[in-house]
Amino acid sequence: MSVQLRIVLDQAVQVVDADQARAAMSLAAGLVATAPRGCVVSALTPTGADLQIPGLQNVRALHLARRELAAAWQVGLAPGVGGGLIHAPSLMAPLVKHDRAHDSDQTTVTVWDLRAWESPETLPKSSVTWQRAMLKRAVKHADAVVVPTHAMAEKLSDITRLGARIRVIAGAAPQGFQVPDDAVLRREDLQLPENYVVVTGDGDSLAAGFRAAARADTAVVMIDAVEGTEPALADAASAAGVPERRAHIRGVLGDSDRAAVLGGAAAVVATSTARAWPWRVIEAMSLGVPLIAVDSGVHHDVIADGGVVVDAGELDDALADALGSGENRLRVLASDRARAFSWASSAERVWALHAEL
Repeated sequence: MSVQLRIVLDQAVQVVDADQARAAMSLAAGLVATAPRGCVVSALTPTGADLQIPGLQNVRALHLARRELAAAWQVGLAPGVGGGLIHAPSLMAPLVKHDRAHDSDQTTVTVWDLRAWESPETLPKSSVTWQRAMLKRAVKHADAVVVPTHAMAEKLSDITRLGARIRVIAGAAPQGFQVPDDAVLRREDLQLPENYVVVTGDGDSLAAGFRAAARADTAVVMIDAVEGTEPALADAASAAGVPERRAHIRGVLGDSDRAAVLGGAAAVVATSTARAWPWRVIEAMSLGVPLIAVDSGVHHDVIADGGVVVDAGELDDALADALGSGENRLRVLASDRARAFSWASSAERVWALHAEL
């Protein structure tokens, strides 16, 4: 009889967080590809899912849409789910009482960022409430809680009583993430200049990146801007010394457009110090883009020697070097570091985690 691992794919119908949705699908494919002998992978989804992941043993669509499912699981109602091995690539999981010792039931969840605890003002109140409630349920019922970096594991251990149940399994760039053949046309459609740096970050942290780009006398591109915040971000860039004509604020982009933008950048400047998986950083490294990042525990964990990690006040000099004599060296370092991350290796660690449990 085969061992079945069921992965929760809650965004198979409705995408709420594009990065986490991509990660879940990529991990599911990785679990299928790395399944040990005698093991199979199935999926748990909200109603109406139509998955295209080759190799899945079974897809069990529950009788609730995602929103209703999230509300039910938040209060501990999980009818029709059943037991066995369940892995959730987010906090969206049927966290209920189960017997791991006698019934071999296991439930593991994943926390990709800690903003709901560290900077709740940056998220909708409903999201903060839900995440905090689900983490409380995880403390009571999860057999393990996965985070992608050691810096996040340390913080999570401070705010919960999870102890040794916290495990570190990194993420990776989306499967097949690469600069498309029509990258130049895509950048033209987005009305981007030929030469620019990409600045990523959140809140006040962005100012340091904008200032560094202004002093390097280069155009700035920022992606992932929340709809409606573009004027404020353009004003912040202007206040930091970037002329309006050189500040290009763009919203959420699809994989191909995002790869075209990142791949065409002279450098990527990552300014956030939040304890959150740095999706754009890992994507930039996978494309071999020179990477400059503000010093933080997450950036040390993820970037290591794949880029330059400096204090915010040192971004100017670091970016100047990346745009000059240090460019080729940084491209090589980024590409080399990116090889440490893959969904296959992440999946292997998930299998090992459940085997250990």
